[in-house]
Amino acid sequence: MAKHRTHSVEFKRQVSQEYLSGETLHGLAKRHDVSRNLIRIWVDKFQVSALDEDVASAGLLETYEARIAALERLVGKQALENWSF
Repeated sequence: MAKHRTHSVEFKRQVSQEYLSGETLHGLAKRHDVSRNLIRIWVDKFQVSALDEDVASAGLLETYEARIAALERLVGKQALENWSF
């Protein structure tokens, strides 16, 4: 199995729903090439609606990354202006 892959929330929901509808952990793990333990985690989060929190966290992270990039550009621009004196 590959390490450090990311999976979309939609994929996690799909796998969780397949498990809850009767699919076996072994069969899902083999078909989707993910560990059984990871599927258990997704199912637990799915059952308490925590997958939605993952979506919100990802959106917040994107917002912060964009703000950091803008600030880095601003600092770089100001550093160039100060250096030219």
